[in-house]
Amino acid sequence: MTSERPRPRVVIAEDEAIIRLDLREILEAQGYEVVGEAGRGDVAVDLARELRPDLVVLDVKMPGLDGISAARIVSAERLAAVLVLTAFSQRELVDEARDAGALAYLVKPFQEKDLVPAIEVALARHAELVALELSVSDLEERLEARKLTDRAKGVLIDDHGCSEAEAWRFLQTAAMNGRTGIADVARTVIAGDLTPGG
Repeated sequence: MTSERPRPRVVIAEDEAIIRLDLREILEAQGYEVVGEAGRGDVAVDLARELRPDLVVLDVKMPGLDGISAARIVSAERLAAVLVLTAFSQRELVDEARDAGALAYLVKPFQEKDLVPAIEVALARHAELVALELSVSDLEERLEARKLTDRAKGVLIDDHGCSEAEAWRFLQTAAMNGRTGIADVARTVIAGDLTPGG
C-alpha cells in the first residue's frame, strides 16, 4: 500500500493578475493546490493566517504591504514557507528577502523548470526549521523538568530528611499514583503542597 503525499497548499500573492494566473496554472499542473490568491501583501498575510498553507509565494512589489514586509510577518509567525518573486536581482534585495525569512528567491521572468525546485527547497528548509524549533522546545522543556526535579529533591532532602534515593523514589511514586509527570509533582513539592507522609 503506497501512501500518497498530500498536495502542498499554496497562497499566491502577486499584484499582476496575468502572472498570478500563470503561477496558478503552473503550480496546479505540478500537483500543488492553490488555496488562496492576493494582489496585496497585507491580504496575503491574512490569507496565510487563515488558511495555513504550506507555502506563500510573494512578489516583492505589491500595494498594501510589500513582499519583503509580508515575508517577514509570515516567517516570524511560522505560518508557511516563503518564496519571493521579483523582477529585480540586486544583491541588496536578495539579502533583504533572505533576512526577512524567504527560503527561496526567483527572478522574473522565471522558467517553469526553475519554479518547482525553488518551491521544494523552500518547503524542505521550512520543515527543517519547524523540526529544529520543536526539538529545541522539547529540550528546553526537559531541562526545565530536570531543574524542577532537582529543586524538589533538594526540598525533600533539606526539609524532610530524605536521602537522594528516597527523594527520587517519592517523586516517582507520586507521579505514578497521580498519573502525572514528575515535573508536575516537583512543582507541588516545591510549593509545599506535597510532603512525605503528608
